[in-house]
Amino acid sequence: MRAIVYTGKGGVGKTSVAAATALRCADLGYRALVVSTDTAHSLGDSLQTELGPEPGNVTKNLDAQEIDVHYSIDKYWGDFQKFMVSLFTHRGAEDIIAEEVTVLPGLEEGASLLWLNEYVESGRYDVVVIDAAPTAETLRLLSLPDVARWWVEKLIPLGRTAARILTPVARPFGVQGPDVNAINAVERLFETLDEVRAMLSDGNVSSMRLVVNAERMVIKETQRTYTYLNLYGYPVDAVVCNRLIPDEVTDPYFKAWKDAQAKHLELIHECFDPLPLLTAPLFEHEVGGLELLRQMGDALFADRDPTERLYKGETERLSRDAEGNYVLSIPLPLADKTEIELFRSVDELTLGVGSYRRNIALPRVLWPLEVESARLENGVLTLRFVPEDEAG
Repeated sequence: MRAIVYTGKGGVGKTSVAAATALRCADLGYRALVVSTDTAHSLGDSLQTELGPEPGNVTKNLDAQEIDVHYSIDKYWGDFQKFMVSLFTHRGAEDIIAEEVTVLPGLEEGASLLWLNEYVESGRYDVVVIDAAPTAETLRLLSLPDVARWWVEKLIPLGRTAARILTPVARPFGVQGPDVNAINAVERLFETLDEVRAMLSDGNVSSMRLVVNAERMVIKETQRTYTYLNLYGYPVDAVVCNRLIPDEVTDPYFKAWKDAQAKHLELIHECFDPLPLLTAPLFEHEVGGLELLRQMGDALFADRDPTERLYKGETERLSRDAEGNYVLSIPLPLADKTEIELFRSVDELTLGVGSYRRNIALPRVLWPLEVESARLENGVLTLRFVPEDEAG
């Protein structure tokens, strides 16, 4: 199964792009599902059909789903609630505590990931297209498996110890000790999250695609998203620029807007090359209904199969070394180090190679750090960031 995740700043048209992609896949004969993980759903409006918390059929080969948080929590996290209740409360307080743990950070996002795992195991679909929430929520979704690892390593062993020691003591007094079966179920749940993380990190299975408009603020936020996705090891294979004014629009009223879009389109190339850039025009009408979504799919993909992995090369990667310092690696094949210029501001890195420039937005975690070293080896520029008091 292929998973394609569309993310970007709110309001750029992710929902229409995701729906158009899924519809094109369905028209090509794939069993396709498009899923919205945004709490402010608009997928049903885009497809012009009523959608529910379970997948429903839209047209031949195409199903759609708007994930309902409470429905999903009831479906997947009941064992987790039982585990928390049995670990921390006496009987009589269960309902209150269970209600509280449903607001555990990341719980809503975790439900979305578990749906994805269900589709993989069922073999029901060939491709799942995810209309993700705006950037911040999507990053929280994709970082959840790392958070879940803490529960597996810290809390679950505590629960097993409590079950072994406290249950025999508590039972004569009518107090229910931790439920071992619930603990086992929760452990399997978090292991499943880790499996989904591995799937989303595999470029042969999953692709992240960034949706932008030709506007400077949108591009800057999307740059940071791109860097964060690299930090978590998620493969980005394309950028989609939506709502470009078509060339055939010659009305002088739109000239300044078209000129600004052309300038910002150059910035998108500068910021995201060598990722392929897909474009969709600004339509005369709001994109809704199957006919307009098919037109958008044609504009985006032409003769290309949307399920293909659109880019397979290396992109910049943010990692940590043995000392715990951040290392930013930027592929520069065939570059000569005498041609490289590097400028650093608080939140941005400007990289020059010969007459070309590229601006790389830095994630917030790097802002207070200094560049301790920059080396070009085997076609990769590596920058090491350290705290200011350690910088040479």
